Amino acid sequence: MIRNLYLGGLAGLMLAGCQAGGPAADVSRLNERAPTAGPVAAPPGAPGGTCWGRDETPAVIETVTEHVLVKPAELAADGTVRTPATYRTETRQQIVQDRRELWFETPCPPQMDEEFIASLQRALKARGLYRGAVTGRMDRATTRALRRFQAPMGMDSGVLSMEAARRLGLVAYPRPEARG
Repeated sequence: MIRNLYLGGLAGLMLAGCQAGGPAADVSRLNERAPTAGPVAAPPGAPGGTCWGRDETPAVIETVTEHVLVKPAELAADGTVRTPATYRTETRQQIVQDRRELWFETPCPPQMDEEFIASLQRALKARGLYRGAVTGRMDRATTRALRRFQAPMGMDSGVLSMEAARRLGLVAYPRPEARG
């Protein structure tokens, strides 16, 4: 059990440490023994033996400043301003976009070896997103290219999602369930 926790934690650190240049996403592996071993970061109902990434987008808050009428202007009979209007300034914080937490399945660390990452780099290069050398290392250029690829999917993450891996042709789509 300790070994599983150690390996799971090590795997999460390996993937989380690969994302230079952006907010860190948490990646963890969920295994069958997790409930007895303590909390494991994964969405509710996640199948055992799967790895997950989490992307958190902070709330966007803006400061709104308004001028509120305290006393209207006093006008003379001919329409000239006798006393100008008075206002007070009110400033408040307003949430423009709520905080967002997105869980996504990701390839597990044993699969994310040097050869796999080199294939990822070639796939991103073929799409004009990666301009670096194919090194097999998850470097800053690879992470940035991966972010650009995943952005249209609604993900601002340098951690490879399973969906992106499938779209890049790196991971097979699951077989449809047999109907009986």
